[in-house]
Amino acid sequence: MSAPATSPRVAVIILNWNGAKLLREYLPSVVEHTPREIADVIVADNGSTDDSLEVLRNEFPTVRRIEFDENHGFAEGYNLAIRAIADDYRYTVLLNSDVAVDSDWLTPLYDFMESHPQVGAVQPKLLSLMKPAEFEYAGAMGGFLDRNGYPYCRGRVFDTLETDHGQYDTPMEVQWASGAALMVDTRLYLACGGLDKDFFAHMEEIDLCWRMRLAGREVWAIPDGHVYHLGGGSLPASNPRKTYLNFRNNLLMLHKNLPAKIRGRKLFSRRLLDTLAWAKFMAAFDFKNASAIVKAHRDFAKMRKKYDRCDAPADLIKDNPNILVEYYLKGHKRFAEINCKK
Repeated sequence: MSAPATSPRVAVIILNWNGAKLLREYLPSVVEHTPREIADVIVADNGSTDDSLEVLRNEFPTVRRIEFDENHGFAEGYNLAIRAIADDYRYTVLLNSDVAVDSDWLTPLYDFMESHPQVGAVQPKLLSLMKPAEFEYAGAMGGFLDRNGYPYCRGRVFDTLETDHGQYDTPMEVQWASGAALMVDTRLYLACGGLDKDFFAHMEEIDLCWRMRLAGREVWAIPDGHVYHLGGGSLPASNPRKTYLNFRNNLLMLHKNLPAKIRGRKLFSRRLLDTLAWAKFMAAFDFKNASAIVKAHRDFAKMRKKYDRCDAPADLIKDNPNILVEYYLKGHKRFAEINCKK
Protein backbone atom coordinates (compact mmCIF):
# COMPACT_ATOMS: atom_id res chain seq x y z
CA MET A 1 0.00 0.00 0.00
CA SER A 2 1.17 3.50 -0.79
CA ALA A 3 2.68 5.67 1.89
CA PRO A 4 0.11 8.08 3.29
CA ALA A 5 -0.12 11.37 1.49
CA THR A 6 -0.03 14.61 3.44
CA SER A 7 -3.66 15.10 2.47
CA PRO A 8 -6.07 13.05 0.35
CA ARG A 9 -5.25 13.33 -3.33
CA VAL A 10 -8.33 11.57 -4.67
CA ALA A 11 -11.95 12.71 -4.69
CA VAL A 12 -14.38 9.82 -5.03
CA ILE A 13 -17.51 11.56 -6.28
CA ILE A 14 -20.91 9.89 -6.32
CA LEU A 15 -23.55 11.87 -8.19
CA ASN A 16 -26.95 11.48 -6.56
CA TRP A 17 -30.44 12.44 -7.62
CA ASN A 18 -33.33 11.19 -5.50
CA GLY A 19 -31.27 8.14 -4.61
CA ALA A 20 -31.72 7.89 -0.84
CA LYS A 21 -32.39 4.16 -1.13
CA LEU A 22 -29.22 3.60 -3.16
CA LEU A 23 -27.18 5.70 -0.72
CA ARG A 24 -28.32 3.59 2.20
CA GLU A 25 -27.62 0.38 0.33
CA TYR A 26 -24.27 1.03 -1.36
CA LEU A 27 -22.55 4.02 0.24
CA PRO A 28 -21.61 2.17 3.48
CA SER A 29 -19.30 -0.24 1.62
CA VAL A 30 -17.67 2.60 -0.32
CA VAL A 31 -17.01 4.56 2.89
CA GLU A 32 -15.66 1.49 4.68
CA HIS A 33 -13.33 0.29 1.95
CA THR A 34 -12.04 3.57 0.54
CA PRO A 35 -8.69 4.38 2.23
CA ARG A 36 -9.01 7.72 3.98
CA GLU A 37 -5.31 8.53 3.73
CA ILE A 38 -5.56 8.91 -0.05
CA ALA A 39 -9.22 9.71 -0.74
CA ASP A 40 -12.30 11.57 0.38
CA VAL A 41 -15.76 10.25 -0.47
CA ILE A 42 -17.99 13.04 -1.73
CA VAL A 43 -21.65 12.94 -2.71
CA ALA A 44 -22.73 15.58 -5.21
CA ASP A 45 -26.48 15.98 -4.87
CA ASN A 46 -28.17 16.98 -8.11
CA GLY A 47 -31.12 18.89 -6.63
CA SER A 48 -32.81 15.88 -5.01
CA THR A 49 -36.39 16.26 -3.86
CA ASP A 50 -36.43 13.10 -1.74
CA ASP A 51 -34.75 12.76 1.68
CA SER A 52 -31.25 12.20 0.25
CA LEU A 53 -29.71 15.19 2.00
CA GLU A 54 -31.26 14.24 5.31
CA VAL A 55 -29.91 10.70 4.92
CA LEU A 56 -26.43 12.06 4.21
CA ARG A 57 -26.46 14.46 7.17
CA ASN A 58 -27.79 11.97 9.69
CA GLU A 59 -26.35 8.64 8.54
CA PHE A 60 -23.12 9.63 6.76
CA PRO A 61 -21.78 12.69 8.61
CA THR A 62 -18.17 12.05 7.49
CA VAL A 63 -19.10 12.17 3.81
CA ARG A 64 -18.52 15.55 2.22
CA ARG A 65 -21.48 17.00 0.30
CA ILE A 66 -21.78 19.23 -2.73
CA GLU A 67 -25.36 20.47 -3.05
CA PHE A 68 -26.90 21.77 -6.27
CA ASP A 69 -30.20 23.62 -6.31
CA GLU A 70 -31.42 21.85 -9.43
CA ASN A 71 -30.86 18.69 -11.46
CA HIS A 72 -28.14 19.41 -14.03
CA GLY A 73 -28.22 15.92 -15.53
CA PHE A 74 -25.54 13.25 -15.31
CA ALA A 75 -22.77 14.76 -17.43
CA GLU A 76 -23.10 18.39 -16.36
CA GLY A 77 -23.66 17.36 -12.74
CA TYR A 78 -20.28 15.67 -12.72
CA ASN A 79 -18.67 18.55 -14.59
CA LEU A 80 -19.85 21.06 -12.00
CA ALA A 81 -18.84 18.83 -9.09
CA ILE A 82 -15.36 18.26 -10.48
CA ARG A 83 -14.84 21.95 -11.13
CA ALA A 84 -15.78 22.60 -7.50
CA ILE A 85 -13.06 20.29 -6.14
CA ALA A 86 -10.41 20.66 -8.87
CA ASP A 87 -8.02 22.76 -6.78
CA ASP A 88 -7.97 20.22 -3.95
CA TYR A 89 -7.61 16.82 -5.62
CA ARG A 90 -5.10 15.54 -8.16
CA TYR A 91 -7.40 12.70 -9.19
CA THR A 92 -11.14 12.18 -9.32
CA VAL A 93 -13.19 9.00 -9.39
CA LEU A 94 -16.63 9.16 -10.98
CA LEU A 95 -18.44 6.38 -9.11
CA ASN A 96 -21.99 5.30 -9.82
CA SER A 97 -24.38 5.29 -6.89
CA ASP A 98 -25.21 1.60 -7.49
CA VAL A 99 -21.65 0.34 -6.97
CA ALA A 100 -20.62 -1.77 -3.98
CA VAL A 101 -17.12 -2.78 -2.88
CA ASP A 102 -15.84 -5.32 -0.37
CA SER A 103 -12.11 -4.53 -0.20
CA ASP A 104 -9.65 -1.72 -0.93
CA TRP A 105 -10.53 -1.15 -4.57
CA LEU A 106 -8.92 2.26 -4.94
CA THR A 107 -5.26 1.87 -3.94
CA PRO A 108 -4.26 -0.19 -7.03
CA LEU A 109 -5.76 2.47 -9.29
CA TYR A 110 -4.08 5.28 -7.36
CA ASP A 111 -0.69 3.57 -7.33
CA PHE A 112 -0.87 2.91 -11.06
CA MET A 113 -1.68 6.50 -11.95
CA GLU A 114 0.98 7.84 -9.60
CA SER A 115 3.65 5.66 -11.26
CA HIS A 116 2.43 6.19 -14.84
CA PRO A 117 2.11 9.93 -15.50
CA GLN A 118 1.22 9.30 -19.16
CA VAL A 119 -2.06 7.69 -18.07
CA GLY A 120 -5.12 9.92 -18.00
CA ALA A 121 -7.80 7.49 -16.86
CA VAL A 122 -8.19 4.01 -15.38
CA GLN A 123 -10.96 1.68 -14.34
CA PRO A 124 -11.07 -1.30 -11.97
CA LYS A 125 -12.48 -4.73 -12.79
CA LEU A 126 -16.26 -4.40 -13.05
CA LEU A 127 -18.21 -7.41 -11.84
CA SER A 128 -21.95 -7.92 -11.74
CA LEU A 129 -23.54 -7.27 -8.36
CA MET A 130 -26.30 -9.76 -9.10
CA LYS A 131 -23.96 -12.42 -10.54
CA PRO A 132 -20.57 -11.70 -8.93
CA ALA A 133 -18.77 -14.39 -10.93
CA GLU A 134 -19.61 -12.57 -14.18
CA PHE A 135 -18.24 -9.40 -15.70
CA GLU A 136 -20.62 -6.44 -15.70
CA TYR A 137 -21.96 -5.18 -19.01
CA ALA A 138 -21.04 -1.51 -18.59
CA GLY A 139 -17.28 -1.93 -18.76
CA ALA A 140 -16.14 -5.40 -17.68
CA MET A 141 -12.32 -5.36 -17.84
CA GLY A 142 -11.87 -2.36 -20.11
CA GLY A 143 -13.42 -1.20 -23.36
CA PHE A 144 -12.56 -1.06 -27.05
CA LEU A 145 -14.13 0.26 -30.24
CA ASP A 146 -14.26 -1.59 -33.53
CA ARG A 147 -13.39 0.11 -36.81
CA ASN A 148 -17.01 1.27 -37.21
CA GLY A 149 -17.26 2.67 -33.68
CA TYR A 150 -19.14 -0.17 -31.97
CA PRO A 151 -18.05 -0.59 -28.32
CA TYR A 152 -17.20 -3.89 -26.66
CA CYS A 153 -15.11 -5.02 -23.68
CA ARG A 154 -12.68 -7.52 -22.31
CA GLY A 155 -15.26 -9.83 -20.83
CA ARG A 156 -18.30 -8.60 -22.80
CA VAL A 157 -18.93 -8.64 -26.54
CA PHE A 158 -22.40 -7.38 -27.46
CA ASP A 159 -24.73 -9.28 -25.10
CA THR A 160 -22.32 -12.13 -24.33
CA LEU A 161 -20.99 -11.79 -20.78
CA GLU A 162 -18.05 -13.94 -19.69
CA THR A 163 -17.50 -15.55 -16.32
CA ASP A 164 -14.42 -14.13 -14.60
CA HIS A 165 -11.82 -16.89 -14.37
CA GLY A 166 -8.91 -14.46 -14.07
CA GLN A 167 -8.42 -14.56 -17.84
CA TYR A 168 -8.02 -10.79 -17.98
CA ASP A 169 -6.09 -10.31 -14.74
CA THR A 170 -3.29 -8.29 -16.29
CA PRO A 171 -3.28 -4.49 -16.54
CA MET A 172 -3.95 -3.47 -20.12
CA GLU A 173 -4.12 -0.29 -22.10
CA VAL A 174 -7.66 0.01 -23.44
CA GLN A 175 -9.56 2.46 -25.59
CA TRP A 176 -12.16 3.48 -23.05
CA ALA A 177 -12.88 2.99 -19.37
CA SER A 178 -16.31 2.59 -17.84
CA GLY A 179 -18.07 5.57 -16.33
CA ALA A 180 -19.41 3.30 -13.58
CA ALA A 181 -16.04 3.58 -11.82
CA LEU A 182 -13.81 5.96 -13.76
CA MET A 183 -10.65 7.44 -12.22
CA VAL A 184 -9.27 10.44 -14.07
CA ASP A 185 -6.54 13.01 -13.87
CA THR A 186 -8.64 15.95 -12.66
CA ARG A 187 -6.88 18.63 -14.68
CA LEU A 188 -6.91 16.51 -17.83
CA TYR A 189 -10.63 15.86 -17.40
CA LEU A 190 -11.31 19.60 -17.34
CA ALA A 191 -8.83 20.38 -20.12
CA CYS A 192 -10.60 17.88 -22.39
CA GLY A 193 -13.96 19.49 -21.66
CA GLY A 194 -15.33 16.89 -19.26
CA LEU A 195 -18.37 14.82 -20.14
CA ASP A 196 -20.37 16.17 -23.09
CA LYS A 197 -23.65 17.32 -21.56
CA ASP A 198 -25.39 17.15 -24.95
CA PHE A 199 -25.05 13.37 -24.91
CA PHE A 200 -27.43 13.31 -21.90
CA ALA A 201 -26.64 9.64 -21.19
CA HIS A 202 -24.78 6.70 -22.76
CA MET A 203 -21.31 6.74 -24.34
CA GLU A 204 -20.29 10.04 -22.74
CA GLU A 205 -17.35 8.33 -21.00
CA ILE A 206 -16.24 6.64 -24.24
CA ASP A 207 -16.24 10.04 -25.93
CA LEU A 208 -14.21 11.52 -23.05
CA CYS A 209 -11.62 8.73 -23.15
CA TRP A 210 -11.29 9.14 -26.92
CA ARG A 211 -10.54 12.84 -26.43
CA MET A 212 -7.98 12.00 -23.73
CA ARG A 213 -6.23 9.62 -26.12
CA LEU A 214 -6.26 12.22 -28.89
CA ALA A 215 -4.56 14.54 -26.38
CA GLY A 216 -1.73 12.01 -26.07
CA ARG A 217 -2.71 10.29 -22.82
CA GLU A 218 -3.42 6.61 -22.17
CA VAL A 219 -6.41 4.77 -20.70
CA TRP A 220 -5.92 1.54 -18.72
CA ALA A 221 -7.88 -1.18 -16.94
CA ILE A 222 -6.40 -2.37 -13.63
CA PRO A 223 -7.68 -5.76 -12.38
CA ASP A 224 -6.22 -5.54 -8.86
CA GLY A 225 -9.04 -3.20 -7.94
CA HIS A 226 -12.57 -4.53 -8.38
CA VAL A 227 -16.10 -3.29 -7.75
CA TYR A 228 -19.60 -4.72 -8.09
CA HIS A 229 -22.03 -2.79 -10.27
CA LEU A 230 -25.79 -3.25 -10.22
CA GLY A 231 -26.20 -1.68 -13.66
CA GLY A 232 -29.27 -1.49 -15.85
CA GLY A 233 -31.06 0.60 -13.28
CA SER A 234 -32.10 3.41 -15.59
CA LEU A 235 -33.16 1.90 -18.90
CA PRO A 236 -33.34 -1.77 -19.95
CA ALA A 237 -31.45 -2.79 -23.09
CA SER A 238 -34.66 -3.12 -25.14
CA ASN A 239 -35.98 0.34 -24.23
CA PRO A 240 -36.41 2.53 -27.35
CA ARG A 241 -35.06 5.53 -25.43
CA LYS A 242 -31.83 3.63 -24.82
CA THR A 243 -31.70 2.58 -28.48
CA TYR A 244 -32.13 6.21 -29.51
CA LEU A 245 -29.39 7.51 -27.22
CA ASN A 246 -26.91 4.78 -28.16
CA PHE A 247 -27.34 5.27 -31.90
CA ARG A 248 -27.40 9.08 -31.76
CA ASN A 249 -24.47 9.43 -29.39
CA ASN A 250 -22.37 6.91 -31.29
CA LEU A 251 -22.78 9.00 -34.44
CA LEU A 252 -21.95 12.20 -32.53
CA MET A 253 -18.87 10.54 -31.04
CA LEU A 254 -17.59 9.49 -34.46
CA HIS A 255 -18.25 12.95 -35.89
CA LYS A 256 -16.36 14.62 -33.01
CA ASN A 257 -13.33 12.36 -32.83
CA LEU A 258 -12.48 11.33 -36.39
CA PRO A 259 -10.33 13.37 -38.78
CA ALA A 260 -12.55 15.56 -40.97
CA LYS A 261 -11.13 14.06 -44.18
CA ILE A 262 -12.38 10.55 -43.41
CA ARG A 263 -15.40 11.18 -41.20
CA GLY A 264 -17.87 11.36 -44.10
CA ARG A 265 -16.83 7.94 -45.40
CA LYS A 266 -16.98 6.41 -41.94
CA LEU A 267 -20.40 7.90 -41.20
CA PHE A 268 -21.72 6.66 -44.55
CA SER A 269 -20.67 3.13 -43.57
CA ARG A 270 -22.43 3.54 -40.25
CA ARG A 271 -25.61 4.68 -41.95
CA LEU A 272 -25.61 1.46 -43.97
CA LEU A 273 -25.01 -0.66 -40.87
CA ASP A 274 -27.66 1.21 -38.90
CA THR A 275 -30.09 0.58 -41.76
CA LEU A 276 -29.50 -3.14 -41.26
CA ALA A 277 -30.25 -2.71 -37.54
CA TRP A 278 -33.43 -0.84 -38.47
CA ALA A 279 -34.43 -3.65 -40.83
CA LYS A 280 -33.83 -6.24 -38.11
CA PHE A 281 -36.16 -4.38 -35.74
CA MET A 282 -38.77 -4.04 -38.50
CA ALA A 283 -38.60 -7.76 -39.30
CA ALA A 284 -39.24 -8.48 -35.61
CA PHE A 285 -42.22 -6.06 -35.65
CA ASP A 286 -40.38 -3.93 -33.08
CA PHE A 287 -41.53 -0.67 -34.57
CA LYS A 288 -40.66 1.47 -31.54
CA ASN A 289 -36.97 0.57 -31.63
CA ALA A 290 -36.93 0.90 -35.43
CA SER A 291 -38.37 4.40 -35.08
CA ALA A 292 -35.77 5.19 -32.42
CA ILE A 293 -32.99 4.58 -34.97
CA VAL A 294 -34.66 6.89 -37.49
CA LYS A 295 -35.05 9.59 -34.83
CA ALA A 296 -31.41 9.14 -33.75
CA HIS A 297 -30.17 9.83 -37.28
CA ARG A 298 -32.53 12.77 -37.73
CA ASP A 299 -31.41 14.40 -34.48
CA PHE A 300 -27.75 13.65 -35.22
CA ALA A 301 -28.12 15.62 -38.46
CA LYS A 302 -29.29 18.61 -36.39
CA MET A 303 -26.75 18.30 -33.58
CA ARG A 304 -23.67 17.60 -35.69
CA LYS A 305 -23.37 21.27 -36.67
CA LYS A 306 -22.08 22.04 -33.19
CA TYR A 307 -19.08 19.81 -33.86
CA ASP A 308 -18.39 20.59 -37.52
CA ARG A 309 -15.14 22.34 -36.63
CA CYS A 310 -13.77 19.28 -34.82
CA ASP A 311 -10.83 17.73 -36.65
CA ALA A 312 -8.95 14.95 -34.89
CA PRO A 313 -5.23 14.56 -35.65
CA ALA A 314 -5.50 10.81 -36.25
CA ASP A 315 -7.99 7.99 -36.81
CA LEU A 316 -7.57 5.91 -33.67
CA ILE A 317 -9.94 3.12 -34.75
CA LYS A 318 -8.86 2.44 -38.35
CA ASP A 319 -6.81 -0.67 -37.50
CA ASN A 320 -9.40 -2.18 -35.17
CA PRO A 321 -11.34 -5.35 -36.07
CA ASN A 322 -14.85 -5.42 -37.49
CA ILE A 323 -16.78 -6.70 -34.49
CA LEU A 324 -19.88 -7.52 -36.55
CA VAL A 325 -17.86 -9.87 -38.73
CA GLU A 326 -16.03 -11.36 -35.74
CA TYR A 327 -19.17 -11.95 -33.69
CA TYR A 328 -21.86 -12.85 -36.21
CA LEU A 329 -19.91 -14.42 -39.09
CA LYS A 330 -16.89 -15.96 -37.37
CA GLY A 331 -18.73 -16.82 -34.16
CA HIS A 332 -16.16 -15.18 -31.89
CA LYS A 333 -18.14 -14.50 -28.73
CA ARG A 334 -15.26 -13.87 -26.32
CA PHE A 335 -12.77 -11.01 -26.34
CA ALA A 336 -9.78 -13.38 -26.35
CA GLU A 337 -10.96 -14.81 -29.68
CA ILE A 338 -10.82 -11.46 -31.37
CA ASN A 339 -7.64 -9.99 -32.83
CA CYS A 340 -7.76 -6.66 -31.03
CA LYS A 341 -5.43 -3.78 -31.68
CA LYS A 342 -5.27 -0.54 -29.74
